[in-house]
Formats: sequence, C-alpha cells, structure tokens
Amino acid sequence: MRNRPLDHIRVLDFGHYLAGPMVGMMLADLGAEVIRIDPPEGPRWQDPAFDMLSRGKRALTLDLKTENGRQTALAMVARADVVLDNFRPGVMARLGLAPSDLRAANPGIVSLSMPGFASTDPELAPLAAWEAVIAARTGQFTDMGLNRQLMGINPSFTPLGLASAYGAAFGAMALLFALGAKDRMGGEHIEVPLASALFEGLVYNCEQIEDYPERYKSPREVELDRRRTENLPLNLSYADLGEFLDPFYRTYRCADGRGFYVVSCSIVTHPRRVLHLLGLDDLAATLPDFDAYLDRKEWPDEWAMRNYPVGARDRKRVTEAMQAAFLTRPSWEWEELFGAGKAPASAQRSTREWLDDPHARASGLVLEVDDPRHGRMRQLGNLAWLLGDDGALEKRPGPKPDELRDDLSRLMTEPPRPHPKGKNKGGWLDGLKVVDLTNVIAGPTIGSTLARFGAEVTSVQPVSPSVDPWNAIVFGLHAHRGKESILLNLGSDQGRAALERLIAEADVVTMNGTDQQRDDLNLSPERLAALNPRAILVQLDAWGGPKRGPKSDHLGYDDLAQAATGVMVRFGGGPDTPEEHAHFGTIDALTGYMACVALGAALERRRVTGKGGVARSALAGCGAMIQAQFMYDFDGRQPFDEPAGRQARGWGPFYHCYRAADDWMFFAAPTEKGAALARVPELEDLAGLGEGELIESLVERFALHPVSHWQGRFREGSAGIVPLGSLSDNRDAGLHHESEGPADIRQATYRAIRHDRHPMGRWVDLVAPNAVRPGHATITIPGAAPKPGAQTQAILSRLGYSEAEIAAMFEAGVAGKSWSARYLPE
Repeated sequence: MRNRPLDHIRVLDFGHYLAGPMVGMMLADLGAEVIRIDPPEGPRWQDPAFDMLSRGKRALTLDLKTENGRQTALAMVARADVVLDNFRPGVMARLGLAPSDLRAANPGIVSLSMPGFASTDPELAPLAAWEAVIAARTGQFTDMGLNRQLMGINPSFTPLGLASAYGAAFGAMALLFALGAKDRMGGEHIEVPLASALFEGLVYNCEQIEDYPERYKSPREVELDRRRTENLPLNLSYADLGEFLDPFYRTYRCADGRGFYVVSCSIVTHPRRVLHLLGLDDLAATLPDFDAYLDRKEWPDEWAMRNYPVGARDRKRVTEAMQAAFLTRPSWEWEELFGAGKAPASAQRSTREWLDDPHARASGLVLEVDDPRHGRMRQLGNLAWLLGDDGALEKRPGPKPDELRDDLSRLMTEPPRPHPKGKNKGGWLDGLKVVDLTNVIAGPTIGSTLARFGAEVTSVQPVSPSVDPWNAIVFGLHAHRGKESILLNLGSDQGRAALERLIAEADVVTMNGTDQQRDDLNLSPERLAALNPRAILVQLDAWGGPKRGPKSDHLGYDDLAQAATGVMVRFGGGPDTPEEHAHFGTIDALTGYMACVALGAALERRRVTGKGGVARSALAGCGAMIQAQFMYDFDGRQPFDEPAGRQARGWGPFYHCYRAADDWMFFAAPTEKGAALARVPELEDLAGLGEGELIESLVERFALHPVSHWQGRFREGSAGIVPLGSLSDNRDAGLHHESEGPADIRQATYRAIRHDRHPMGRWVDLVAPNAVRPGHATITIPGAAPKPGAQTQAILSRLGYSEAEIAAMFEAGVAGKSWSARYLPE
C-alpha cells in the first residue's frame, strides 16, 4: 500500500539474528521498502522468529565475498537511502562495504552499524557478541533485583533480548532523525553498540545519589541494608518476600487462582481508588494522607498514602485486607473493575496467553500473518505507528529466498539517489521545539532523548504535583535532563491558554496517557490540528494499539505490561511465583525510545507532506518486543520452554553461566557447540557428550581455572567467554566527573557521568548518552534536570505575558514556581 509514512525510503538490511532484523522490521512496518541481503547459504538464523522479523521485506541472495556480489551491493547502495548491519566491527570493511565505500557509492547514504560492543573499545570490540554475552558483560544477569539479592541468588540468567531491543530502538530512531537532517547535513554513518544501548536502557538501576534519603528506600531495600549491616544471611524464600512487599505494588491471588498484579502507588489518587474498588473505604479512612513533598521531619505521621512506600505499622493489615477482598472475585472480573475505575492493575499471563489475549488481538498489539512456512501465525504487533496509517496492520509475510532476483534488473535501471548539498554541523534535531506533558519514566524519556540530538524541550507539569518525589524527582534526575520546566494548572482557563501558546510555537507535543486522557486535555487530533497543523503529538500509554480494544483506556505501568505479556511469569518461573523483571524501567525506557522511533517516522512524513499527526507506542507492545525471539505462535509450534525462573543459568550447555576458579563467567558457543570444545585441550574429550551430561561436566572443568585462562582458550572462532559484569562496576569503571570538563562519550562501550555540580546539592551518577554515535552529527550531554518550576517565570515572559500578568497567575495558582523547598525532599 502506498501513502505510508516511509514508502519513499529504501533500506538494505544486512542484519542477522535479532537487533538488525528488528530495525528492518520496524522500518518495513512503517512502509519502507526493505531488502534483506542473504548470503549464498541462506540466513544465518533459521528460526520462526527470524521469519517474523522478516515480514514485509524482500530478499536478495548475494555472495559478498566475490567482486560481482560486492559491485551489485554497491550499485544497490547508490539507489538506496539506508544501509544497516549488526556484524562485528570490521566485517563490513572486509567485504568492501565500509562506511567510506558506501559514501563513495552514494554520498547521501545513511548507514547504521550495531556491533555488540563499541568498535573503538580495544578490549571488548573483538568479542563474539552473542545476545547473552552482551547481557552478561554489561550486568543484566548480576544482582537481578531486590528479590534475588534477599534470596541470595546471583547470578540469574534470563533469555529476554534487552540489548537487541534497546539497540534496535536507538538504531531506528537514529536512522530516521539522520534521514530528516540529510538535506541540511548530508549523509551519515551511525554506530549503536548494543552493550552501550543496554547500559543506557538500564540507567535507573545504576543511578547513584549522594546521601540518598532513607525515606525513598522500599521495605526490601531496608531489609537488605539491615541484613548486610548485621552480617545476616541472604537466604529468604519466595514466600518470605511477601512481608517486604508494598500493598500497592505486588501480586494478589484471586478467586480463580490467578495472580493479579497491582501497581497503584506514588500517584496521589491511586491507592484510594484501589481501596474503594475493593470495598475498603473504611480502611482508607484510617490511613494517613498528607503532602508527599514535605521533608520527613515535618511529616505528621510515619507515612502518607500519596507517598511510596506504605509504612511498617500499616503494611501487614492493608495487605491482608486487600488479599481477602481479591479472593472474592475471579481475576478477569477484577481486571474489568480496575480498568473502569482507573486503578492500574493486570492479571498475570504467560507469553502464550498474551498472544491469544482478546485485547492484544483486537488492538493490533498482536497480529495474525499468513506465513508460507508456518501457516496462520500470531506475532508481536507494531512497535511504533502513526495514527491514520491505514496500512499499518497489513503485513506481508517474510520473503521467499532470493525473490528479488527477477526484479533486480529493473531496480538497477533507476537513477542513483541525488547527492545532498548540505554540509551543516550540529544536531539532527537542532531547532525542534518540544512541549513535554509527561510524567514518571516512559513519557519523560522521550524528551530527554530528543534533547541529546538538539531539540529544545519544555516540560509542563501541574502546579500541585500528582506524582510523589520518588517517581517524579529521583527518576526524573535522568528522565528530565536537558529540559526547561514550567508549572501550570491545566484545569484553569488561563493555564490551558498558556499551554496553547506553547503548542502554537511547537513542532512536537509529548504525553503519556490514554485516548480518553488525551481528549480530556483537549488534545484530540482535531483540536491539535486546529492549534497547530504541523504539530506532531507523540503519545504513549500502556495498552494502546493501532486499533481500539477493550483495555485501550485502562491505565498501566511498566510492571503491568510485564505481568500481562508474560515477562513476570517467565522470570519467576511459573504462574504461582511471578516476579517483576528485576530492573527498574525495563519496559518504561524502551517505550520512550520507541516513541522516538514513531516521532522519527512522523517527522519524515511531515517533511514530505507538510502535515503533523499523532505518533504512538505502548508499554504492552514493548513488553512483547523484549520477548521477540519467542513472541509468536502457530499450530505445531515448539513448546514455550525457554529458560525461566530464579535457578536458570542458561539455555543449554553452550549458552550458560559457569563458575570459574575465581569468578562467574558466561560461555557462548551456540553455533559451534562441540567443535568449540574440541579445540581446547582441557575440554576436547567432552565434545561428544549429550547436553544433560555435558552441563555437569563443564561445571567441574570450568571450575579448575580462572576466567582469564578460559578466555585465552576460546579466542578463536565464534565462541566466547566473558566475566559476568555488573551495572555498578561498569558505571564506576567508566565514571567521568562533570567538574573535570567535557566527557568523551565516543570511545568506551560504557560511560557514566558524575554530575557533581548538580542543582540538587548532591552529586548524582548517571549513564552518559552514548548509545548513538554519529560520524558527523553532534550528541549533546543534556544539562541537569531542573527543579520543577525553575523556569516558569522566564517561559511565561517568553510567551508574551507581562510581569503583572505573571504575578497574577502565581497568585491565583494558575502557575507555580516550585513543589517544595528542596529540590529533593528529605
């Protein structure tokens, strides 16, 4: 179908395995012509997931090791807009397709490379960077959250493809932003190291604040500190953990036996809504409720309903009352009641159940494709889409081998792409004006990400905060970087009028909320077009899709997307022991990045047509994205038996965490298998063993020597060994102090910055914005997140309000200067 957002873009996809093909799929889903380039022996990954990731593409077989194959590829480059690969550093150059070769064929080409580790990192660049190797070295398997630490379980393996998901999101957005700037800045080569993308996606898990106030620590953190201080064992059982879970942030059992996950803390109104829906208004009347932004010394009680977490005095009785209420109805009934009552919660589901979920299928978050290899195939749906794109749900299955061959001569008769004349420097989004109406993590991530590329972002938040300081300020230290802040009462006519002045001057408006919330803000597509026909609304929510479904106006958060799409059942090991994936923002950050991909497509459509519109992403869609390698189903599919649970160490003997003599390490030889062992004298006799016996034997052998010994033994071929890293160790090893001057964010795979001149008055360590590394464009390290309201006066003045008008707006509560005396209440 023509008239798609990217139907004027041609992409050459040299990707293999997960990250590269996922970028190609996303671009194809948005209408781009994507040509998959296969080697003579066919795709390296023969798997139904690869067939899904190839949907909408065409395929051409080329032997790039021959001169004829190389020249054909370069001739195609001359007639393309984008080239993408995710080989190890140096592979494309050895094939004669280095960035310089591509630019010689087409000066306007935008190319993307996604190696496992940064090509400029001499230690890590040569590694065979399998998904789990990247995860292991970065710290995805280490200290996997508070549950696992309290149970004394470390490391924990998970098959979730976070590195590829984050890398694909960064890669797709970078391609689209660079394409939009091509006329101004010319062609571009971009590198997105998957390990850097993973590190940045997990930023909230290695954020570190000087003298972090005790009031923000959860009961699990307090218990962990106590046990470490008193030298007590970390040996809690899964059942023991219940004592340390917050009543408004945990799983309950329903009358039908299914788990029901509630995430209704931190937002002023949510705990009270939950108790009302459960028939517990009398209990709510006995619970303390006061301003969450008071310093703790001013609190009239030990905790407040609008402030996470619930205090120790009341935690048990609130939990027990809620559990008793949940046992009176089945989970599906509670899900309907909570959705209608605007209280965020979700029934626990498996991955397979999500693929057959009525809302997922009705909304287009799950699609059905007639695949020639697998029949009627349920697949993850669109990950980023534009409202009004009628072709978004029409999917062509993955291509037949070499199916483009018959059309190749016609393609070669096309004229080469014209050469762009612009050679300006700067950021891809210089001058782009963004009005940011978001809160918590996923929504604010959009604006802070755009700021690194040059966008000017104005954060608009309410005069009276609706979110507690743990979510708004602690997480906002990263999520609101690079922005200005204004506080407005959008429930007042004057406040709404000020917002409309901002929108009239803006290119982009961002919000996290349902269609119902969007329309209540008077930001329906029709109203937005009337205010500013070129404006693009970037909207993300929990359950939205290209179509409406029964849960489209239900509220939700990261953990609820995990519960609904199967992540929590998978991570916990079964429906009776679900656990949140133990990294803050696992899906939140990814959804913000995917919203940037949607914006990139909308900007490209606006560049061609002049029209604005609505760009979308959803938490539930990204919950499926991190499970992409198994997020499909069809008659005859292999069982959903991927590694799960807290005791998982790997995926068979050749993709597994093992303990060496000195430390834990990860061994990856998924394609070589026994051949890799046969090259190692200490292991060659094991090469013929069956997989069950082999794990036990490798556990014994690997324990005999240190990690460095085994790294030396597996330097050749596609097998690899890496020590298990941790997020905090990678942060500390790559830490740059802001006071020392500008940070180099282009060389090392891992880089963090200690913001030691922060307006908070404390230093804070944050991951540097180095997942996207352009060859020419500028990446800006965003400035510190402002104290909410810090620029209200200046922004109102810039909008044309007089000093007297601004003073009256402050007096009437239409505008505000701050939420609290301190930047971070103590």
